[in-house]
Amino acid sequence: QVQLVESGGGLVQAGGSLRLSCAASGSIFSINTMGWYRQAPGKQRELVAAITKNGSTNYADSVKGRGTIARDNAKNTVYLHMNGLNPEDTASYYCTAQVVHSLTLDQYNYWGQGTQVTVSS
Repeated sequence: QVQLVESGGGLVQAGGSLRLSCAASGSIFSINTMGWYRQAPGKQRELVAAITKNGSTNYADSVKGRGTIARDNAKNTVYLHMNGLNPEDTASYYCTAQVVHSLTLDQYNYWGQGTQVTVSS
């Protein structure tokens, strides 16, 4: 069993910043790509940013220059820092991790429960 627990969401004023964290725990052998997605009401879930085990990153065009994804492999934790927030960033933010299970050595994709970010204008 693997759990992803997010933290750091909340209400932020436009122009402000946020820092989200997501810690993975459980039967983990290793974690490959970790990432953050978001879903606004009435919209499809979209990729915000992703980071490989070696630190290569990928960002959605909407957050390039405003967002930074990082990870701590020793802590199985991924972080997302965003600044210059605007109301269009309001969404539930979900972390995801490609986890190699310690018992089977098979890779599974896990999701966190989501954390709400609301940007007020």
